[in-house]
Amino acid sequence: MKKISIISFVAVLAVAAISCGKARRGTGRTYMPDMYYSRAIETYSALDTSVFTNNAAEAGKKIFYNRLPVTGAVARGDMGAYPYKNDSAGYIASAAVMNPLDPSSIDMKEAERLYLVNCGICHGTKLDGNGPLYNDGNGPYAAAPKNLATDPAMVAMAEGTMFHSVTYGIRAMGSYASQLSTKQRWMVIAYVKSKQKKPAATTAAATADTVVVIN
Repeated sequence: MKKISIISFVAVLAVAAISCGKARRGTGRTYMPDMYYSRAIETYSALDTSVFTNNAAEAGKKIFYNRLPVTGAVARGDMGAYPYKNDSAGYIASAAVMNPLDPSSIDMKEAERLYLVNCGICHGTKLDGNGPLYNDGNGPYAAAPKNLATDPAMVAMAEGTMFHSVTYGIRAMGSYASQLSTKQRWMVIAYVKSKQKKPAATTAAATADTVVVIN
């Protein structure tokens, strides 16, 4: 038994010596090298037109790359993609979209901060449309932004329509889809809606002459 152990030990040493004695010169083989060695692309540099193209018709001859994310892609941790396009049909359909966030789960302090950072410069800290860019007509922006607090059109605007406008932009207001995530946009809209002054409910009660009956 001892003899076998000695022979085994010597054999292992011999194999180790032989393995270490010859330097390995080959690089070996890589499974799917086109994925293992990714092609480096500088995001803001001009494309090498001999290799890349942003024309889908040339995709078979060159590498198609238009710098856009895959259609329907959603950022990690973000909510599902907004389903409607930036057209008249999408704007109309947006009125039926409800805020998917549970009101009790919204951090209104954070929502207020997001509003002030992104919207307050135009719509004002009080949502009255008198932000620094307008400043009672004395600012650099000549047209008064919408009064989000009391303007009947803004108060009546559906959450989905407001989200659509913030996502794509409308008239002089640009898109905020790159500044605010889907969840953050819904948070801002929830904050705006919480600050809006709803019109007092009026009940149309029929008036009738009071008849006094004396017995």
